[in-house]
Amino acid sequence: MSKNVFVLGLDEANLPTLHGIPDAASLRFHPLLTVEELQDGEVSVAELLEKAQAVLDAFDGSIDAIVGYWDFPVSTLVPILSERYGTRSTGLESVVKCEHKYWSRLEQQKVTDRHPRFGRVDLEAEDPRPPEGVRFPMWLKPALAYSSELAFGVKNEEEFRTAVAEIREGISRVGRPFEYILDRLDLPPEMDGVGGEVCLAEEEMSGVQVAVEGYVHEGQVTVYGVLDSINYPGSSCFLRHQYPSTLPEPVIRQLHEVTERVMRQIGFASATFSVEYFYDPQTSEISLLEINPRHSQSHAELFQYVDGVANHHSMVRLALGEDPRIPHRAGEYAMAAKWYHRWFADGVVHDVPTPDDLRRIEREIPGIRVDIVPAEGERLSEMSGQDSYSYELAHIFTGGDDEQDLRDKYDRCVAALGLTFDETTPGGRDEKNA
Repeated sequence: MSKNVFVLGLDEANLPTLHGIPDAASLRFHPLLTVEELQDGEVSVAELLEKAQAVLDAFDGSIDAIVGYWDFPVSTLVPILSERYGTRSTGLESVVKCEHKYWSRLEQQKVTDRHPRFGRVDLEAEDPRPPEGVRFPMWLKPALAYSSELAFGVKNEEEFRTAVAEIREGISRVGRPFEYILDRLDLPPEMDGVGGEVCLAEEEMSGVQVAVEGYVHEGQVTVYGVLDSINYPGSSCFLRHQYPSTLPEPVIRQLHEVTERVMRQIGFASATFSVEYFYDPQTSEISLLEINPRHSQSHAELFQYVDGVANHHSMVRLALGEDPRIPHRAGEYAMAAKWYHRWFADGVVHDVPTPDDLRRIEREIPGIRVDIVPAEGERLSEMSGQDSYSYELAHIFTGGDDEQDLRDKYDRCVAALGLTFDETTPGGRDEKNA
């Protein structure tokens, strides 16, 4: 008999990946709320819970697993619904300890010094100041946000004040709904009065960005992959994620050790996670950037290309109480990458490839898959979920023999897409990052 797996925010891009995991024929995947319901505007967690429960209560069959691969509110809905319907998940408090950036830092510093100096910014003050002991250059970011929304790198007092003004204006969209989640928890004294609409300042980290993916199963923390994240030159925006990492083995071991220590401290259990770091080649030191209480859907194809199984497999198997192990290097390619084709100015996009165009390009260039972000005629500045410095045009997944092979396939694909723009505003996003 098939098992029923409910997926919060099930989207067309991830459905083939889910159907491609081992033993998927014995599973039935059911959508639970749409991505639009979960992410557009200021969400109401209470209303989302009510909608989700209505769907689950009306279902005529067994509810065997409830999963999700999106950030808040999906990440917090999964443990709440799992507790209600008796399915497996990590606890709500462990998720919030990951996602609330300030609380997460408080937990991290109990078991490691591999993090930057940090502090809270008082957004209610008439003239907010940088926290004592946190030096420029620094990053300002809300305690919680979608992707990199409202995250700003600042080098001086003037840029600090500008960033604070923008964060003040937009922080409530996610911060206010997050208060609903915080109200469900018995918070420790160090979190008294902090809330969800809080701004974190932390010193800028330098070096190579790295992602560590893993899971906790039966109390054991397992890291199954380390990936390099390469930025556009002179920018804080991702150019690509690349798997497997090319970092030295001693650095990989250190990443494993710190990750295991931190995830145990947070009390994570029965779920996947992704932890982001910076590695400084000059000092050979690592510094923890953030903890995501879910695996990265951005990496799914990369694990599929290299290991033969997408990381969605671990998420589903953990939720079903089964063995979440991923095979090692059993895939078709030695390396894989997810590329972010970006535009660093505002404009209206044209000549967006049709689904048939994309299928043709994927046939002509073996080992690639393409997801287009904007619609035909869309103004880039009106797209949702973008970072503070660029606009995403396409996500391009490549598998290849080596790094040069990945780069060649990406270049060929960008040329084949043939996107054009009008009404372009040079420097429409911070031109220093263009």
